[in-house]
Formats: sequence, C-alpha cells, structure tokens
Amino acid sequence: MRVIHTIAELRAHCRAAPAAPIFVPTMGNLHEGHLALIHQARGLSGGTGAPVVASIFVNRLQFAPNEDFDTYPRTLERDAQLLEAAGCDVLFAPSEAELYPQPQGYKVVPPVELSDILEGAFRPGFFTGVSTVVHKLFNLVQPQAAVFGKKDYQQLMIIRNLVTQMGLPIEIHGGETLRADDGLALSSRNGYLSEQERAEAVQLITVLRGVREQIHAQRREAVLSEDSVQQLEAQAMAALSAWGWQPDYVAVRRQRDLLAASNDDLARGEPLVCLSAARLGKTRLIDNLEI
Repeated sequence: MRVIHTIAELRAHCRAAPAAPIFVPTMGNLHEGHLALIHQARGLSGGTGAPVVASIFVNRLQFAPNEDFDTYPRTLERDAQLLEAAGCDVLFAPSEAELYPQPQGYKVVPPVELSDILEGAFRPGFFTGVSTVVHKLFNLVQPQAAVFGKKDYQQLMIIRNLVTQMGLPIEIHGGETLRADDGLALSSRNGYLSEQERAEAVQLITVLRGVREQIHAQRREAVLSEDSVQQLEAQAMAALSAWGWQPDYVAVRRQRDLLAASNDDLARGEPLVCLSAARLGKTRLIDNLEI
C-alpha cells in the first residue's frame, strides 16, 4: 500500500491508474466497520485495476468549538497497517495545511430541509463541513465510486444528493452498519466509553429495536398513524432518559428524504428509518434502524 501526503502525488498516482479509483473517506481511528467499507470497495473494483483509495483526515470544518476536534484520536500508523491488511491500495493522509492551504472561504452548503434537521439541529454547520471536505476530496481523487457507512444515515443521504445535484460522475454506495455481539454499532467514539458505560451502551439499539417492533405490530393491526409514531418516539426518549442517557432525538422518518411520514405514507407502507442520537456520560452516540 502506498501512503501519500500531498495533493500533487495523489493526482499523479490516480492519473496513472488503469481505472478511476474506488474511494473510502475516513477520519481515521479505524475499526472493523471502516475495514468492511474497504472490503466493499475492493469488491466494486473487481478485476478492473481500479485502485482502492482511502483517506484519513480529521476535518476541522465539521467540528463545533465545544466538540472533540483536539482530542479525536490520531492513530495513523495503526490505521495504515489495518488498511493495508484489508486490501487498500492507497492511503491519502494530508496535513491540514496541505488540504486547506488557505482559509476555506468557499464552502458547500446543503439545503436546510435536510441539513438542519436531526443531526444538523444539534450540530450547526456540521453538514456544511462534511459536504465541503467530501466535495474537495472528490475533486482530488476523481473516483468512479465512493463508499460511506449507513450508520451515518443522514450524512449518506446528503452526500448522495450532493453528487446528484452537482452532476458528479460518482456512484455512492452505502455500507451496512457493523455491530458488536451485543448490538452496539461500531464507532470510533466507542473508545471514549468507560467499562460501565460500554455495558450500558447497548440500551440505544435496544430502544431502536423496540420502536421497530412496535411499528411492525401497529402496521399489522392497521393502527399506525402520525400520532402513534410520535408517541413511540416520546416513549423511546423517556426510556433513554430513565436509564441515565441525555437523548437529543429519537425520530422515525421516511427513508427517502428523512421527513416525517404522513398518515397516507404510513397507510401505504412507506419505508421508514428510526434514527437516534444520545449522550451517555460524556460520549455522544448515534444509531439507526431501517423499518
């Protein structure tokens, strides 16, 4: 695996490849979920000679002043070893000065109807930071396809829409969420949890599974409605609070646009997703389940 730190070397290497790359952007501190995305990218590459390119860059633009930019784990040497073992061909690991040689005054601002809800409501500017760095990385790598994890469900939707509206010739693929044996979604921030918190963290997926089961049951009985969905959301929030969490949201939304489902949507079996973000101690975790 080749490790590249400069834009010039990255461009030269990608231009020389027999086919456009398959790209997996990350912030590092990798776990098995990230490596599954690399395996997925390797499968998309097939026998075409398209290199699998991963990036590691902790993007300041998507962190609020009170978030963990300074303390986010930088584990480049370990990450490079994991990527190489997983079949990655190129690791692009630029410095901040390399990727942002000037203050990034030009930004990609996604539509508020998608970026200011759910995660965006609690992390103002987050999706502008994500969209800006991803668009810049797309410009540098020039991939034919890119793979993003479905654990960051809203982010995946925003990137899909960005590619469509900007007319970028890139196929966006979602990777399924990998989970620990007890159901906790793998996340780089799980390492912040204490031993006791790690044992309690399974409560988040337990709540989401409960909401999913109730929605399935209400669908079978033809009683699912906007009001009953709101009641399920409130009950899930209350359950997390009772267990000592600080929930930001538990929300049941349409998979296609993350808007709330109407009674007509629910009556015709609109595909749904239940998303949640909650803080356990000092650690904020997110998760989702499609329904």
